[in-house]
Amino acid sequence: MDFSINNSASNTLFQKIEQVRRRQGKVQDTHITLAHGSGGKAMRDLIDDIFVSNFDNPILSQLEDQASFNLSNLLQQGDRLAFSTDSYVVDPLFFPGGDIGELAVNGTVNDLAVSGAKPLYLTCSVILEEGLAVETLRRVAKSMKAAANKAGVQIVTGDTKVVHRGAADKLFINTAGIGVIPSGISISTQNIQPGDVVILNGELGNHGAAILVARGELALETDIQSDCQPLHNLIETILKACPKVHAMRDATRGGLATVLNEFALSSNVGIRLEEESIPVREEVKGICEILGLDPLYLANEGKLVVVVAKENADTVLSVMKSHPTGKDACIIGEVISSPPGIVLLKTVFESERIVDMLVGEQLPRIC
Repeated sequence: MDFSINNSASNTLFQKIEQVRRRQGKVQDTHITLAHGSGGKAMRDLIDDIFVSNFDNPILSQLEDQASFNLSNLLQQGDRLAFSTDSYVVDPLFFPGGDIGELAVNGTVNDLAVSGAKPLYLTCSVILEEGLAVETLRRVAKSMKAAANKAGVQIVTGDTKVVHRGAADKLFINTAGIGVIPSGISISTQNIQPGDVVILNGELGNHGAAILVARGELALETDIQSDCQPLHNLIETILKACPKVHAMRDATRGGLATVLNEFALSSNVGIRLEEESIPVREEVKGICEILGLDPLYLANEGKLVVVVAKENADTVLSVMKSHPTGKDACIIGEVISSPPGIVLLKTVFESERIVDMLVGEQLPRIC
């Protein structure tokens, strides 16, 4: 019996086999099992169904172990790369104003943007606890897709691991990001000088307060939402108006107080804040008073701290106020020569107190 087939039939058969082989899988389980981290078909189906289908782009679709970029395209946008990574372990996964997926994308986008970089590419690695609902993971992935689209970045590679039940808390995410810094931009704490002005883009502590209320441990009713948002467009607007910004940082864990202490220590200058000028919602103030917290240390996920020369302050403040993400921008303090490495707060009672670096953790698992 002749089992040979002609070339045409052979090609058609191989094409059909290849189509079947490349067909995206679908998750059949309702909850994550250890098989989803085994490297086999269950894992491939999970990646196809949850991540590839949401993050699809030409680089990711190659499904290699790494993402490859055309260097000439990057060089057209700037002369230096910015590279950042962060991990997210927030509890609860979903909270008023955002979720862990949106947080992971915006957090890394903002870490790149404060260097003056244009964020371009992200990675996404997840650690899943056995028993996590697949629908929860699907919801997070869709949120990451929406956040990435809004920020104009692509999620181009990643990794998935599954741990035994009880070895993690539902879902942890790590994102790394690459951006390109345009020539002529040099943002660094080393640039800060006495006489500089400190500008903030809006209310402090909304993220920390929203997470605290969402945990349901306190009988509090409030409409406070997290300020989770990308800052890259606001920063781009600022740099177009004033390329000589001295320093920028997003105030996340440790809040405004920690950022300014880092500035003061790195540049060996002092910083004096005006308490009356620092915007904090009354509801956030109330929560802090009840629990003995300080809003200066509460976490934020969409707050930008900008330090500029005094002669550029009005220009920067004006363009920030013209942007939706900076409409509540205000000058909150100034850089002073002494005492070096110290942040001072001029209170509403005209006295001064030292705002030290955060010791310990006011609220764990905040981002």
